[in-house]
Amino acid sequence: MTTEAPEQPEKKEEQQKEESFFGLFLHNLWSANTVVVTFLSILLALIIGAVLIVISDSEVLATFSYFTARPSDALTASWDLISHAYADLFKGAIFDPAAVQAWFSGSGDWKTALNPLSETLTYAAPLVFTGLAVAVAFRGGLFNIGAQGQAVIGCVTAGVAGFAIGLPPVLHLIVALVAGVVGGALWGFVPGLLKARTGAHEVITTIMLNYTATLFLGWLILQNGVQDPDRTDAVSKTIDTTAGLPALPAPLRVHLGIVLAVLVTAGVAWMINRSSFGFELRAVGVNPPAAKTAGMSVARTYIMLMVVAGGLAGLGGAVQVLGTAERLTGQVAGNIGFDGLLVALLGRNKPWGVLFAAMLYGGLRAGGNLMQVDVGVSLELVTVLQALIVIFIAAPALVKAIFQLRNARTARLGASMAKGW
Repeated sequence: MTTEAPEQPEKKEEQQKEESFFGLFLHNLWSANTVVVTFLSILLALIIGAVLIVISDSEVLATFSYFTARPSDALTASWDLISHAYADLFKGAIFDPAAVQAWFSGSGDWKTALNPLSETLTYAAPLVFTGLAVAVAFRGGLFNIGAQGQAVIGCVTAGVAGFAIGLPPVLHLIVALVAGVVGGALWGFVPGLLKARTGAHEVITTIMLNYTATLFLGWLILQNGVQDPDRTDAVSKTIDTTAGLPALPAPLRVHLGIVLAVLVTAGVAWMINRSSFGFELRAVGVNPPAAKTAGMSVARTYIMLMVVAGGLAGLGGAVQVLGTAERLTGQVAGNIGFDGLLVALLGRNKPWGVLFAAMLYGGLRAGGNLMQVDVGVSLELVTVLQALIVIFIAAPALVKAIFQLRNARTARLGASMAKGW
């Protein structure tokens, strides 16, 4: 009668490590974590966008009329259109491989190769600030819909400081940026005070202040001393070059604002996670009565929170007018405040997440311009892609159902079963 040799302890320990690694792999694969849901949300938006691209092209759509007779025509035409459109989206947002190759071979210049990335960063810079304005307020339990109005006031105060005050180059830029922060902070102070003192809902007050800021801008740029004396339309004087954000590098449009955005993001992350004020705003955001019982002033936190959020949005407006607009117009701020809402949602209201979400939105906008010119796809489709991404991000249960993702509890059960195997 033969007996099996006992298993070596080293071999048994190694086998247990392999099983635990396999179980951990299954846990990470099956669990619907934030990164997975975000990635799949973008993927779903691109798939639906591809369908919309095909539907919007009459020539490609005509090939489906005889799909049963010759399906290859419809499939080939659809693939060519979609691949061309998304290739242009990439080329316009990040880089064109042909331009980069020409640059390295000496037949092209570096400006052409780096221009797509420059455009992406230019679009993204103000969105970082308005996204942070929404995210900071949300972490404190407030829904700041007024980032648009705060950014508009930031444009106004920074723009006026840019052409009405004569100062040396560096000092003038600093004063204009500070003016934008102060203007946005004052505009955020109003709903913060109303919330703290009267309980007025910040959503209502900030929405009303958005309209007020836009109307104030339209009135101001028609006033003597502000309107360009050589123009009859609603355009302000040109901002002095001493107050403009310098380009990085000079021939490209990307400016110092993107560097400032990274620094401010790091500062906001430190404030939320490391400072005493950050602890208070997180505590108030989670449970205001408990924070009040612990000795924190909820009213003061609400006011300070909206002041900080308004200052961030105002800085975004200042970066917009000092970096690219160069003068005040009725649409100088664009939709950077409203886009900041989507950026904050996509970034999960986390500072670094907001930064990367703003980069994504900037890339979609920059790449969409090339896609419209080269392929003829409407630029509004980029807005549809943005909206679809946000819809799927805001509805993680839908994404989990489509891809049959398991929640953390089910993933742990699957990992336990894998260990048993």
